[in-house]
Parts: sequence; structure tokens; C-alpha cells
Amino acid sequence: MTATEKILICYNPPKSVFKTYSGKPFSEKEKFNDLSETAFYTQLESIKDILGKHFTDVALFPIHKDIRKNIKALQKISPDLIFNFVESVEGKAEYEYCIAALFELLAIEFTGNTAITLGNCLNKERTKNILRSFGLATPHSLIIKNYKELELKNFELNFPVILKLLREDASIGISEYSVVENFAKLKKQAGFLLNTYNQELIAEEYIDGRELNVAILGNTVLPISEIQFKGLPAKLPKIVTYEGKWIEDSIYYKHTIPLCPAKLNKKLKKEVEDTALSAFFALNCRDYARVDIRVSKNNVPYVIEVNPNPDISIDSGFVRAASAAGISYEQLLLKLAELALARKKYDTQIKAG
Repeated sequence: MTATEKILICYNPPKSVFKTYSGKPFSEKEKFNDLSETAFYTQLESIKDILGKHFTDVALFPIHKDIRKNIKALQKISPDLIFNFVESVEGKAEYEYCIAALFELLAIEFTGNTAITLGNCLNKERTKNILRSFGLATPHSLIIKNYKELELKNFELNFPVILKLLREDASIGISEYSVVENFAKLKKQAGFLLNTYNQELIAEEYIDGRELNVAILGNTVLPISEIQFKGLPAKLPKIVTYEGKWIEDSIYYKHTIPLCPAKLNKKLKKEVEDTALSAFFALNCRDYARVDIRVSKNNVPYVIEVNPNPDISIDSGFVRAASAAGISYEQLLLKLAELALARKKYDTQIKAG
């Protein structure tokens, strides 16, 4: 038996806005595409088919920057629930939260996180400040806005330092050159990133240790995944780069292999789970998110990122964690629908008094 709710799968067609996404000079391997979005784009029809087995009316809807057109179409379709898979608008990630806000203004229930959460998590420094206010450990950091203002006497972080784009996700802009051991190297890479991506950077003290991904579904922590760097040349920093995520024939892709469940002792496992859940609630997340954690040499879990709109393509880390918990891909999609529809039902009952 299929449910009668009208389901609309909203997504953003991939569009490149940077010449290079890897954080280093352009390579033909990138093919001018943001592969972080292209990979998921190819699986939308499959997702539609899966949901079509459980709902009588399922459709796909591409989001573009023509807001008036989006509003008219959404009002005409009048879905009961939107699966919100929008990560950017015409390639610009800073508009991701605006689409969720549009759904909120139109009073259409949607899966995943609210506009405020999406906006807070996209800005890495804002995320870190919220985490700090809740007493959660996150690496010391500072913002770099202007290359000319970079001076050693004003630089207060301890090296090594890792440089990231302030308002991007999916490891865009992160490469082996992102971890710098001294101020000269920091200035060189900061100059390249500022010039290439035309946005502020965040510099944070690099935590030398284990990298863990903690997927959370509802309020439940799924089996923890660890990124293994076995075989990675010693000269390369042990980080998850853009190439490591998206360029299959790169050195990083071949040597950043996830292990799920991660091998953690009972004490550390609980500390990591508690930290991830605390970060989830601190950022007011709902439905699902992924918390990335680096565990220092003395076993202190540091939150390095909270991703409130994680990739859930069939071969993603989130789906791998769900599978390790005995949750199939189909069950995962239905769980997201269940969480959002329960919220819709509750809101309807509250309004009815």
C-alpha cells in the first residue's frame, strides 16, 4: 500500500562557478565540474523510483535563481513534503539556506535542517563560535580576509595550520597545500585561495590525529566511520582533500579509505558519540547531519565541522554508516520522510488546537 502524500524532490542542477575546486591550479581531471554535486545529480531518478514505491505522487523539481518562478511552481504543485537536496543555487553555496527559508515562508514541510541551521553551519567560524559557547572543543582559528593584512606579528595560531574556505563545504578548496608549517607557506597558499575563490578563509590549528565521521539520523548516532590514510605518501598531510572525495584516480582518493564501524575503545567511542550529539544539538540540527571530528594524540575529540546537508548518494559515507546499522538505502529515505511528515502532522495538530 502506498501513501497519498505528494512528494517533491528539490535539487540544484550542478553548475561550475570556480575554474578549480581542488584548492590548487586547475587540472583537466576536474573537467570544470563541481563533482560533489554532479555525483548526486545522476542518482535522482533512482531516488524518485524508490520513493515511488511508497508514495503515489513523486516528482523532481530543479531549483534555479529565478525565485518568482520557483514560488509559482511550488505553489502550483503544492507538495505535502519536499525532499530538500538543494546544496547551492547555480553553483553558489551561500544561497543554500535561502531555499530552505523559501520553503519555510511558503509553509511547505521539508526534510533536513532549517534555514538558520544551514546558514550557521555554512560559515565555519560561526559554527565554531556556537560550539565554543556550548563548551565543545574545536581547533583555535582566525579569519583571513585580505592578503595584504597578513602579518606574522598579528598571527596568533600555532603551526601547523590548515587553511579552508570560510563558506564552502564538500572539501572544496582543500588540497595537500592546505596544511602549512610556517608563515611563508601560509601566505603563499592564502594568496592563491583568496585570489581563486574570492572569499574569506579560515585558518585553524591542525589537529594531528585520527579523522572520524559521525552520522546522526533523528537523534541516533550511527556507527562511526574512520578515514584511514594507509599508503598515503609520508610527505602528504593526512586530511580529506577535494581530490580525496571526488577525483577517483588521485593519490588521495586511493589512500583515504573509510572504515565503518571504526575501531575505538569503549571510552573513546562514548566520548566521540557524546561530542557529536552535543554538536548536533548545539547547532539545532534535525533529521540528519554529519559531524566531523579529529581525535588528538591525547584522545581529545575536536569538532572540525558540522554538515547539516550531508551527501546521501548511494556510495556516500552517511549511507555507509546507515548500512552498518542495518538500515538500507530505501529505509533511510523513508526514515527522512517519516521524520518530516511527523513534524508536519504535529504542527497541524497544534494549529488546530
